[in-house]
Amino acid sequence: PYSSLCPGGTAQAARPSHTERAVSRSILILLAHPLPDSLCAALARTYADNARRAGHQVTLLELATLQFDPLLRHGYRQRQPLEPDLERAAQALQACDHLVLVYPTWWGAMPALLKGFLDRLLLPGFAFRYRRDSVWWDRLLAGRSARVITTMDTPPWYYRWRYRDAGIAQLRRTVLLFCGSARSGSPGWGRCAAAARPGASAGCRPSPAWARPGTEPGQA
Repeated sequence: PYSSLCPGGTAQAARPSHTERAVSRSILILLAHPLPDSLCAALARTYADNARRAGHQVTLLELATLQFDPLLRHGYRQRQPLEPDLERAAQALQACDHLVLVYPTWWGAMPALLKGFLDRLLLPGFAFRYRRDSVWWDRLLAGRSARVITTMDTPPWYYRWRYRDAGIAQLRRTVLLFCGSARSGSPGWGRCAAAARPGASAGCRPSPAWARPGTEPGQA
């Protein structure tokens, strides 16, 4: 499930800028689609290819291949021991300085695979810590940037204006920012519409936020 990607590759999507080549970063990519031949998988690998071509250290983690219970069996009443795969995922998250999440939007939000992974991994004492006698908390994963790439069969403009980017807003505001991951420097969150209806185009229409060269490490 863990792939350390070395320099090289033939991806032609977006060429890293001179600045990106000069600053090497540790990038963790979380692929949260159950199928290895999905569009999400292709996007994650293309992102990784471009990042390694730019000289970054990349770890690609395919959540569907991990062995872990996605349910918090006791809620937050008692700690549920992490499985070995989750222990390694926690180490990879702590070691990275840029996090990329690639997943399909199903029923307006992230799939159960990703939700269960986050429920089990982002625990008090690891991802955040509440302060005594205060409404505030400490963000224990601060200092990292993050990028979200999601596919959907809804037109992006409709999802944005009709549903107010509900799933992306949930992930960004109540998970990433809550734990300390800052928004990436490029404007907007990555978004790709993948038509899945019979007879519809299967082409990917990435937003300029993550498709433009020079916007962030490892454009796809």
